[in-house]
Amino acid sequence: MMNVKFVTRTAILLALTLAFQMLKLPQPFTGPAVNTMLFVSTAVVGIGGGITIGALTPWIAFINGILNPVLAPAIPFIMIGNGVLVTLFGLLKRTNIYLAIVAAALFKYIVLSTAVRFVINVPPPVAKALQIPQLYTALTGGVIALIVIKVLEKPLGIKETKEK
Repeated sequence: MMNVKFVTRTAILLALTLAFQMLKLPQPFTGPAVNTMLFVSTAVVGIGGGITIGALTPWIAFINGILNPVLAPAIPFIMIGNGVLVTLFGLLKRTNIYLAIVAAALFKYIVLSTAVRFVINVPPPVAKALQIPQLYTALTGGVIALIVIKVLEKPLGIKETKEK
C-alpha cells in the first residue's frame, strides 16, 4: 500500500516541476530547473518518486505544447534518460553525493546522445540539443539541487545525503 506521505510529496514535487515547465522559459533555464527537481525529488521521495516525475514531465510538456512536436520521437529516450539520472543518483548519493550527480548527469547524456546518433531520426539542430546541452543542464541542475537538498535536510528529515 502506498504511503500517503510519499504520494503527497511526489505530487507536490511533480506540480513544482511542471510549474517550471509551464513558465515556458528558454531551455537554458527550464532544463536545469527540471533536472534540479529530479535530483531533489529523488532525495526527498526516493528513486520511485523521481522516476515517476521523470517519466511524466516529458509527456505533459508535449501534451501542453511546451515540448516541440519534432521532439516526439525522443520522448521515450528523455524518459529513460531521466530514469537513469534518478536511479544512479538515488543509488550513489549515500556514498558520495558529488560523484552521484556527475555520474547521473553523464549517463543521462550518454542515453540521449546515443539515442539521437543511432536510434531516432530527428533534425540535426534537435539532435545537437539532445547531446552536450543535456550534460550541462543536468550538471547545473545537480549543483542547484545540492543547495536545495542541504536546505531541506533538516525540515524533511533527509539523512542519506552525507558527503565523503
